[in-house]
Amino acid sequence: MTTMQRHTLLVSGIDNDTATEGPWREMVADYAIVEAESLAALQAALESHRIDCVLLMGSVVNATSLEVLEMVHLRDSSVPVIVRDAKLTAAEAVRLIRAGAAHCFDPRDGLALLREAVDRAIEEKRFLDKTKQRRAGSPESWREILIGESLAMETVAETIRLVGPRRCTVLIGGETGTGKEMAARALHMASPRAQARMVAINCSALPENLLEAELFGHTRGAFTGAISNRIGRFEQAGKSTLFLDEIGDMPLELQAKLLRVLQDREIQRLGSSETIKVDVRIIAASNVDLAERVRQGKFREDLYYRLNVVPLQMPPLRKRTNDIPMLVSHFVKKVCQAEGIELKRLVPEALNRLCSQPWPGNVRQLENAVEMAMAVSGDRDLLYPKDFGLANAAPVNAAPQGIVPPMQVPAPGTIDFDTAVTQFELAMLDQALRQTGGNKTMAAERLGIKRTTLIMKIRNMENAGLLLTKAS
Repeated sequence: MTTMQRHTLLVSGIDNDTATEGPWREMVADYAIVEAESLAALQAALESHRIDCVLLMGSVVNATSLEVLEMVHLRDSSVPVIVRDAKLTAAEAVRLIRAGAAHCFDPRDGLALLREAVDRAIEEKRFLDKTKQRRAGSPESWREILIGESLAMETVAETIRLVGPRRCTVLIGGETGTGKEMAARALHMASPRAQARMVAINCSALPENLLEAELFGHTRGAFTGAISNRIGRFEQAGKSTLFLDEIGDMPLELQAKLLRVLQDREIQRLGSSETIKVDVRIIAASNVDLAERVRQGKFREDLYYRLNVVPLQMPPLRKRTNDIPMLVSHFVKKVCQAEGIELKRLVPEALNRLCSQPWPGNVRQLENAVEMAMAVSGDRDLLYPKDFGLANAAPVNAAPQGIVPPMQVPAPGTIDFDTAVTQFELAMLDQALRQTGGNKTMAAERLGIKRTTLIMKIRNMENAGLLLTKAS
């Protein structure tokens, strides 16, 4: 073990192992120790110290070990929790391990095993922390989750690049399925808060009373079913980012409470008069026009202006059709990796049809279409238009030898110039390779280009996940 001191939080509380008071302190003498006897003290220590391990040496005042574990992991899921309690039953130990505890010990297990478990848990945490730092430290790692190089997506990326490092509130607009949550995650990853987990909640998924409890937390007995204290999403997102999805569906009464949080940066749990300061960055999203909701009296005007500090509009897929080949390639690779199968490829006509669709469900609809194609194609490694559920989906037949394949001209506004050129070039290369049995030299001669140029073009097509006849 390295000699560098680390903070280890020991919750002594009602210690039921006082006979070993001296030995266990000697066992961790080379660690910096922070002691806490109650859940509130534990929470305060987590906020004020860099904690590497939580060690529960018995009962905690007014809290079960499970409640302590949940609270710690909501704050920071990477902090290991080790329980050493003579009163712990086998069933409780199993429950704690399943809930995420690193280890559970009986005092009879001996201090050597406890010390070994602490060392191992902290070393694992150090490894995870280094991994997170490398990911967060890589230049613009957030850009990898925004698939697309169209002008519309570059505009989105530039906004994220500028406001990501700031604390300002961002309101993301856009149709359903345009990737608003992906934009929120990119904003979080581009911020100094990237090493903490972003917390998200869908404001339309819960009724008003439950949504309020989820956001602000509650105390034991605050309402029927509140059998224990629970922290809300605002506290969970401390020193991180809270993403409020579908904010336009939030009830008006709850909007007033949210406005106070944005103004004062403090909350009150349901059933409590205690005021809790929160350090949270807010990102909100809506697929409806909030300005119109304000005019209809369904959304508070003051809250709208509090949220709309930096507006970010996600473009619909029909306005970024030249991103479709890249998106399709990404989704195909994603499914193949998840299923553990060989990479599948699209015939040119399939990509042509995909680029010509209106996609009212946007990127989410496109991803669903790709998943459908992967499922119904079975063991085939080629994906045809019919696999995506597209109309008139017969596989493309090769054009007669020596004739340039016909190029269907799309209606204005349905596809951009770069995509059309890519599709036509793909069809030309594929036909030449088919006619020459995959011979690159002969195919290059037919096309009137150099063999090296042909190889480069084939490689570019394959890197984009597009199908070409196998060449030799």
